[in-house]
Amino acid sequence: MPTNFCRPRWSAASLLATLFVCCNSPAAETSRTSENMTVVIDAGHGGHDRGGIPGQRIAEKVMTLDVAQRLRNVLQASGYRVVMTRDSDVFVPLGTRVAIANSYRNAIFVCVHFNATNRMGASGIETYFYSRDSLPLASAIHHFVVGGAPSGNRGVRRRGYYVLRKTNIPAVLVECGFLTNPTEGAYAQTASYRQKLAEEIAAGVRGRNSVGGALSTTRVATSETIPLQPYMDQTKVTSSKHRKSKSSHKKSARKKKTSSKSTGSEARYASTDPEA
Repeated sequence: MPTNFCRPRWSAASLLATLFVCCNSPAAETSRTSENMTVVIDAGHGGHDRGGIPGQRIAEKVMTLDVAQRLRNVLQASGYRVVMTRDSDVFVPLGTRVAIANSYRNAIFVCVHFNATNRMGASGIETYFYSRDSLPLASAIHHFVVGGAPSGNRGVRRRGYYVLRKTNIPAVLVECGFLTNPTEGAYAQTASYRQKLAEEIAAGVRGRNSVGGALSTTRVATSETIPLQPYMDQTKVTSSKHRKSKSSHKKSARKKKTSSKSTGSEARYASTDPEA
């Protein structure tokens, strides 16, 4: 028995509209942003370098590697090419980490760390960048990690870590909470929380252009209002511990003025951290 089929009629306008919707869907956006993009993931510390502070019970190097490997899996599932600076418990010099990152074009560098301090009560997530081009990435990652973690917001800050200064691609260092804080340390030791951190960092990578660009200005402003911590260097020092009298440092100030022409902001953001 013959059957009458109704064939849809496609006009040029309707075809273009359909293509526009498909190309602008979230799936298409992810495909475009991940195409040919390399994410270099740097798990902090490793080998003889445990990370953290002396006497710390939880080895930072173990936590960073686990989060980095989980992040790799999430990003690869989204179509990104991923390179690890280390994929086992080995020590990798900072210069080698930077060289790996700089060997890729159309790439970004994400350094995973956890915080530690002898100060009681220190807690929260903070994300660092150095170059202005890295700010949208730092803002986006920080936005998602803070939104998905039960930790405080310590802001996005500019700091002269070696791996951030020396990379030629957008680079960020995210501190995923304090292992020395009882609550955050307990969370970090659960696989589900480390998986959550990886997923939120990946969300920041995917949203670095849309979310990061919108947040970058306000994030920097927010970070400047956070009280200074003794172990952090910031653009503006307001702590009485760091105030110096003009009379005792007049001569050194003149010398620094001359040297600052060559070192620039690198001198202002010099760090005492072992990873700097």
